[in-house]
Amino acid sequence: MAHADDFERALQVGRPPNITSLFPNSRALLVSGKAVDRAMRAKGGAIAMAANGRNSFVVRGALRAAQRANAALIIEIAKSEGGQKAYCAVNFWNMACIVDAMCNEMGITVPVAIHADHYGIKNDKDLAQAMGEVPTMFEAGITSIAIDASHLPDDQNLLASIAVNPCIPAWAGLETEVGEIKGKEGLSTVDEALFLVRGLNAHEILPDWIALNNGTTHGIEASDAGIQVELTAEIHSALSPYEVSGAQHGTSGNNSDRLREIAARTRTTKANVATALQMISWGLEVNDYGNAQLDADGRFIKRSNEGMTDELWAEVVAYADEKGWKKGDYKNLNLPFENKLLAQPAEIRARMSRAVEEFAYGMMTEVFNATDSAPLAVEAILAAGSHDLGPKARRIEDPADWTEAKILARAKTLNADKGAAGDFDD
Repeated sequence: MAHADDFERALQVGRPPNITSLFPNSRALLVSGKAVDRAMRAKGGAIAMAANGRNSFVVRGALRAAQRANAALIIEIAKSEGGQKAYCAVNFWNMACIVDAMCNEMGITVPVAIHADHYGIKNDKDLAQAMGEVPTMFEAGITSIAIDASHLPDDQNLLASIAVNPCIPAWAGLETEVGEIKGKEGLSTVDEALFLVRGLNAHEILPDWIALNNGTTHGIEASDAGIQVELTAEIHSALSPYEVSGAQHGTSGNNSDRLREIAARTRTTKANVATALQMISWGLEVNDYGNAQLDADGRFIKRSNEGMTDELWAEVVAYADEKGWKKGDYKNLNLPFENKLLAQPAEIRARMSRAVEEFAYGMMTEVFNATDSAPLAVEAILAAGSHDLGPKARRIEDPADWTEAKILARAKTLNADKGAAGDFDD
């Protein structure tokens, strides 16, 4: 843990203004995503878990794991999970309140960022909505955001990211994305990533992370396919003058050895873990890397005496069957069943969170190399003397080379295979 005096000082100067306004008497060290990224870079070869808080048991378990590991942590929710059309009870506007309350309840002292993941912008309507919606998310305690316009052509991705940036506080963590997450199709290229990051740099937008389509997918994976380490390392190396770290999406379907390789050989400092934590909280059987296992009939295997009660699980399955939902649709059960899960006896709720804690702790300490990264985040805050750590990079591109007209012209020179068309889920 950070030295007690350091924690007290970080508590005074390290919490962003939206957090101090919302929680003036709190002792939870909610920080910018920048602080978490800096901690992992300072340690080297380390990745922060970005736990998708699809339910309150995941949030509680991840926080307890981070405290045990003395690791800086990100709690996040994506737009599809927690936006206006959410399928989870945890959302953009209550996530900070939930995390802050749990930190105070459990005495969590490690730094925690509150991240709005995959804030998707897929068309002009989404962009217009973002201008009004993104500020409300920061008012509600978000401290970091991923602007994901990767569904758009490269020039429109860049232009949308530039347009929405004034809505994001300068102190906040910022993630950008190139290439939709669609598995082995439409893999990101060095040229695409450079186009996006260079264009942002010219407009003095200096992201902390970039997410790629590097061969992985979201959700349930049937096999260990996934992340292309060489491609990831090549792109990160090309981006090194711009000091942007990697954000790894879709860790499901990637075994521990590959994730360790990502930590050791690339510039990744953030890894999203979503489906695995959800399934573990429910009490489903999973393998080494969090993929839910299926029985001979293709159904999830519920372990007795783990997760929710067997009776509630039977109700969950019946509900899904009635809706005609397949295994990939089970994420939609989060919202209708959150209150039923919370209404279970204390010992059941405790074992749900405890299972998440054990799995998350193992990933943090044995896979992501995040142990003892919390004091490094505190050191970064104290070195800055502020909640605002400033950018890692500086502007090195000439704005005159990145006007809208020149962005449109440059994009035509890119030769990239975007893969199959479609509305890929986030």
